[in-house]
Amino acid sequence: MSVSKTFTDLSNWVAQVSGRPVTFAVCLAVIAIWALSGPVFGFSDTWQLIVNTGTTIVTFLMVFLIQNTQNRDGAAIQAKLDELIRASAAQNVFIGIEHLTQEELDEIRARCEAKAKMETAAAKAETRANRKAAHAAEEATS
Repeated sequence: MSVSKTFTDLSNWVAQVSGRPVTFAVCLAVIAIWALSGPVFGFSDTWQLIVNTGTTIVTFLMVFLIQNTQNRDGAAIQAKLDELIRASAAQNVFIGIEHLTQEELDEIRARCEAKAKMETAAAKAETRANRKAAHAAEEATS
C-alpha cells in the first residue's frame, strides 16, 4: 500500500473518530483527570507541562489531518461540479475557475451578477408585457 493511500485512510479515520461525541467525552475525561490530579502533584510545572505538551501535539497533528481531509473533500466537490457543468447546458468556461486569482474570480462573479440582473429585468419586462397583452385581449373580447 502506498504512503499516500495510508495517509488518506488514516486522515479519514481520524476525521471520523474525532467528530464523534464519545471522543469529545473522552477528551473531557482526560482533562478532568488531569485537573483533579493537580493537588496530588502540587500544581507543579511538570503537571502543567504534561497537559500543555499533550494538547499542543494533538492540535499540531490534527491541523494537518483536517486540512488534508478538507482539501480532498473540496477537490471531490469541485470535480462533481465540473462534471455537472460539462454535462449540462451551463458554460464549460466555468470548469477549472478555482485555479484563477481572486481578481479574476471577482471579475467573473461581477459579470455573472450583471447577467443575472439583466435576465431578471428582461423577465420582469416580459411579465409586464404579457399582462398588458392579456388585459388588452380581455378588453377586446368583452
